[in-house]
Amino acid sequence: MKTSSSQRTKTFLLGLALALSLAACGHGTGERALSGGGIGAGVGVAGTLLTGGCVACGAVVGGAVGAAAGALTSDQQIDLGK
Repeated sequence: MKTSSSQRTKTFLLGLALALSLAACGHGTGERALSGGGIGAGVGVAGTLLTGGCVACGAVVGGAVGAAAGALTSDQQIDLGK
């Protein structure tokens, strides 16, 4: 099924809004991994929607990269407006 340009734009904006809502989450390692995974999945979906790739694949890869990045950072490495 082909998606229209406006449908892709709406989906991209929804994913971006969801990713940004998770951006400030995470003081513990697990929380950062979870929020990083959510942000990464959103970015992966948005990227594949814009390029016409496999949306599920983008979500999985983006989520895995985001979760790893969140888990590998410490609370001192992230400035949440402190």
